[in-house]
Amino acid sequence: MGQKIAIIGSGPAGCMTACNLDKSFEITLFDKSKPLKTLLPTGGGRCNLAHAEYNFKDLAKNYPRGEKFLYSVFSQFGTQDTLDFFEKIGIKTYTQENGRIFPISNSAQDVRNAILSKLHHCKFKEEEIISIKKLENGFEVKSSNASYYFDIVVVAIGGKSNYKLLSDLGHTIIEPKPSLVGVVTEPNFKELQGVSLQNCLITSGKNKIEGDILFTNDGITGPAIFELSSINARKELPYEITTDFVNKDMDLQNLFDKKPHKELKNILSEFLPKAFVSEMLKNINLTQKGYEIKSNTKVLVNSTMRKYKIKVIKTRKNGETVTCGGVSLKEINSKTMSSRLVDKLYLCGEIIDVDGYCGGFNLQNCWSTGYITAIAINSNMEQ
Repeated sequence: MGQKIAIIGSGPAGCMTACNLDKSFEITLFDKSKPLKTLLPTGGGRCNLAHAEYNFKDLAKNYPRGEKFLYSVFSQFGTQDTLDFFEKIGIKTYTQENGRIFPISNSAQDVRNAILSKLHHCKFKEEEIISIKKLENGFEVKSSNASYYFDIVVVAIGGKSNYKLLSDLGHTIIEPKPSLVGVVTEPNFKELQGVSLQNCLITSGKNKIEGDILFTNDGITGPAIFELSSINARKELPYEITTDFVNKDMDLQNLFDKKPHKELKNILSEFLPKAFVSEMLKNINLTQKGYEIKSNTKVLVNSTMRKYKIKVIKTRKNGETVTCGGVSLKEINSKTMSSRLVDKLYLCGEIIDVDGYCGGFNLQNCWSTGYITAIAINSNMEQ
């Protein structure tokens, strides 16, 4: 029998590691949940596997934390390697216009089944690991049920994790913060709950973010807000953003002059939802026609629609899909994903201080770091 390997976490990174480890190893995956349970809701249940960015340096730019670390990772296993892997296990893919890559079946369940079909040689234990202890030869891994002994340990638990497992082994933990999360704002936009706007432009300091937004009962969410929250994950709260709800190459003030006989609300409703227009401009007479609109009203409408100040108070509680933070990258070898502090310990996926934007980037981190972990163990390349 080969060496015994414990993989703590049976999410995307852990299962990717298991898929690519040599079958001579005795592999056990531990998780308090069913394997790949976290994969099922990704991409709205369709599983946004990856993003169509094939240059490893350009791919790494989509990670607010970990860009330079990922150069080495993605140069070894990038987007095309990911697609080739899934092709081999029977998952064909397609690419949307926005670059997001999905399985042709649009089913995360199909992706899960395909990966698990390659892991029949592995043991799965639905147990939460409470401690990992380094021994002279290997590790003692304790769950709530029993103690186990392994030669090699891979920690691939997700971002909302028991970091004490690794801090007890001497690793530095960068404080986790919510990322890819909706925000609570002033004003709270309660009256606009459920209204969405496409392709807004949000400015926060030097950062400009374009994308869709959705109003909630206490603030805003949506792809553009997720990206904002990722960029500003470590920014002190509260902070102010400026929003251009129109984000089109048009002069609103001239637009009114060009449509003198249309009512103000109807002019704006050509490119904005009526409910949004009515609420945001509720203190203005929206029935006045273009020729009746005075210059000070034009200025007010323009500033409201194109330069609206919003205060971000906090992130939505327990609303994050990803966290920033985790094990310090200084303590991980980016060529092998091995710990620089503990021999025969490997770390991959969201447990490390890497997080990406929406669009398949966080799964790409899991696929790539999981694969590299397996190859390093197979070839005993840890340095």
